[in-house]
Amino acid sequence: MNQPSDYVPPKTWVWEKPSGGRFASINRPVSGPTHERELPVGRHPLQLYSQGTPNGIKVTIMLEELLAAGHAGAEYDAWLIQIGEGDQFGSGFVSVNPNSKIPALMDRSGATPIRVFESGAILLHLAEKFGAFLPADPAGRAECLSWLFWQVGSAPYLGGGLGHFYAYAPFKIEYAIDRFAMEAKRQLDVLDQRLAQHEFIVGDQYTIADMAIWPWYGRLVQGHLYGVAEFLSAQDYRHLLRWAHQVDERAAVQRGQRVNRTAEGCLRERHAASDFDGLVQG
Repeated sequence: MNQPSDYVPPKTWVWEKPSGGRFASINRPVSGPTHERELPVGRHPLQLYSQGTPNGIKVTIMLEELLAAGHAGAEYDAWLIQIGEGDQFGSGFVSVNPNSKIPALMDRSGATPIRVFESGAILLHLAEKFGAFLPADPAGRAECLSWLFWQVGSAPYLGGGLGHFYAYAPFKIEYAIDRFAMEAKRQLDVLDQRLAQHEFIVGDQYTIADMAIWPWYGRLVQGHLYGVAEFLSAQDYRHLLRWAHQVDERAAVQRGQRVNRTAEGCLRERHAASDFDGLVQG
C-alpha cells in the first residue's frame, strides 16, 4: 500500500484520528498520565523501570557490567514497563519520567532518592557514581561523551526514521525510506571508519559509548533490528561487524540484553543475579 499522492497538509494540524501503524493505540499529542498506577519497589538501591528495547538494553548492560567488575552497589531490581500496553503513562512512571519513555531509574542509595531518565543520562549517572567505564583523563572523557551524545542524537534517524517507515508504518513511502536509509548508511559508515582504527569506540578502552551504541548499531548489523540488515548491506561494514560480535561475546552484554523481555530465555523482571540461572539460551 502506497501513500496517496494528493495529500495536502492543513494550515493547522488537529488530532482527529489514530495515526495508524503498530503504535497507533498509544500515540497522542499530549503528555501526562492516563491512569493511576504506582511503581513497585524492590530491595536494591537501584530501581529500573524499563523494557528490553535498544534504549532499555543500554542500561541493563551497564548494570551487569558494573556487577561483573565487582561493584556490589550496582545490584538492581528491573521492572518491566510494557510500552505497547501504555504502562509508561501510569502516574508512578510519569513521576519518574515526565516524558513517558523508557528507561527510567530511581537511585535510592542516598538519603534522598534521585530520579534519572533518558538512557544517556542514566549511563553517565552510573559511570560517575561508580567511577567506571568513563575515562578519567579530560581528552578521553570528552571523546567518550562525544560518542555517547552522537548515539543519542543519531539513533532517532535509525529507529523513529528508517525503522518506523520500513517496518511499522501503515503503508510504504519510498521517499521516507530512501531518506532515512541514506542517513542510516552514512551513520554506519561513520562507525565503520572509526572502528577500522580502534578496537572500541573510544579507543582501546570499553566504555559507556560502546554500551550506548551497540544495542542500536551493533544489533542492527547482526540482523536483530527491523529486518533491515540485508536492505542496508550490513555485511559491507566489516569493522563495525567485528566490533559488534566482540561486544556481543561479553558475558555482561549477554545478560543485559535478556532483561525486561518476555521472549523465551529472557527475564520479565530481574531482582538477583541468580535469576539468570537455568534460563534457556536464546
